Amino acid sequence: MSLKLQNIAIIGSGFLGLTLALRLAESGAKVTVYESAPEIGGLASAWQIGDVVWDKHYHVTLASDAWTRKIVEEIGLGDEFEWVETKTGFYTDGKLVSMSNTLEFLQFPPLDLVSKFRLGATIFYASRVKDWKALEKISVEDWLTKLSGKKTFEKMWKPLLKAKLGEAYRETSAAFIWATIQRMYAARNSGLKREMFGYVRGGYARVLERFGEHLREKGVEIHLNSRVESIEKSEDGRIRIFAAENTENTEKIQRTKRKAISAHLKNLSEISVSSVANNSFDKFDSVILTCPSNIAAQICPQLSETEKARLENIKYQGIVCASAILKKSLSNFYVTNITDETPFTGIIEMSALVDKAEFGGNALVYLPKYVAPDDELFEKTDAEIKEVFVTALEKMYLHFKREDVVAFNISRVRQVFPLPTLDYSVNVPPVRTSLENVFIVNSAQITNGTLNVNETIQLAERFFEKHFEN
Repeated sequence: MSLKLQNIAIIGSGFLGLTLALRLAESGAKVTVYESAPEIGGLASAWQIGDVVWDKHYHVTLASDAWTRKIVEEIGLGDEFEWVETKTGFYTDGKLVSMSNTLEFLQFPPLDLVSKFRLGATIFYASRVKDWKALEKISVEDWLTKLSGKKTFEKMWKPLLKAKLGEAYRETSAAFIWATIQRMYAARNSGLKREMFGYVRGGYARVLERFGEHLREKGVEIHLNSRVESIEKSEDGRIRIFAAENTENTEKIQRTKRKAISAHLKNLSEISVSSVANNSFDKFDSVILTCPSNIAAQICPQLSETEKARLENIKYQGIVCASAILKKSLSNFYVTNITDETPFTGIIEMSALVDKAEFGGNALVYLPKYVAPDDELFEKTDAEIKEVFVTALEKMYLHFKREDVVAFNISRVRQVFPLPTLDYSVNVPPVRTSLENVFIVNSAQITNGTLNVNETIQLAERFFEKHFEN
């Protein structure tokens, strides 16, 4: 059922919220976006690392990411993509090895020939599976052990699952690894490990700057640094939003403006003339929340207790991610998977994909650690995390010295992606709520994919087509 397009508010300015804002504005709606952070972009936002402005978290575009490419083309940056064939490494048994083609896969030291065959067969089989809902009823451990064997599961799959999911891998369904393999296969043109990855010159700072400009041209109003505290249905049938200036970010905005050496970053912090006034409210015909499910439950007090419980039951995985500018590269691998015990999940060397000229001739490396939202790592100081991470790099790479570190930033996000537990899609809350014209659309609704920019844009496009498009 299509809804009347009038005055619509969107909570959150990630690519999901921005895409919805674009489509609704194009269809004639008056759109207002509320964002609690000092800049747009959500998990795809940019920041300053030393003298470099780049993505706060690691992102890449695949040739098969049609939804992302369409949006980038619409805002006028389609010709700015660079496409690169990348390599993949593994750090296992204290050694760094390449696994970027079929021959290297066959020579992979940790597994015997039979285990390699079963691993390859598992990946091939998963790439051909279509009924992902059936996989939601099987634990990822049981499924992978059955297909790959216990030895391969313990040596390969288990460390990788724990790196991404922690101990929550035990309650995760096989649909998780299916979605991961599906995306991996989409990246390949041919061969076992030939991957073409892309990025827009200037990174997401440039994409978001242009996206913000494009939305302003369409009449979209964006309030940055504006925290929504409550959403309530009023007696006249309209929806009232109570918002306040996010004082925690006020100083961050000023520091950003003072320190920004990039026009892209400066423009991102100036998209809105000002944040909302403290304790102000506005009324709208429709409201779409793109924030995490538990946050939506908190700021919508009129939802039923059943709805709130369902939203709060969605379990999330968080991340503590370091961005390091280094004087020299660690390796020539874009991704280094890790099966040994290390303080971070993996190593993503962005400068193996992106021209080092973007980083002043230096290397940019991400060191992510996926953890539960209540993990003690969130309470560690930047200095403590840096010491642990840099010490680990010194042990892994003999040529690396801590003096090579030019800049080191730490990002902390307690809710990054929902954990795909058993029967996940059956338990996902619907986008429609009991409050008429109040919708909750977030990454929890990605039931047959992995969280990435392309999936969130696709979610926005399909939601708009179903509920708003005439």
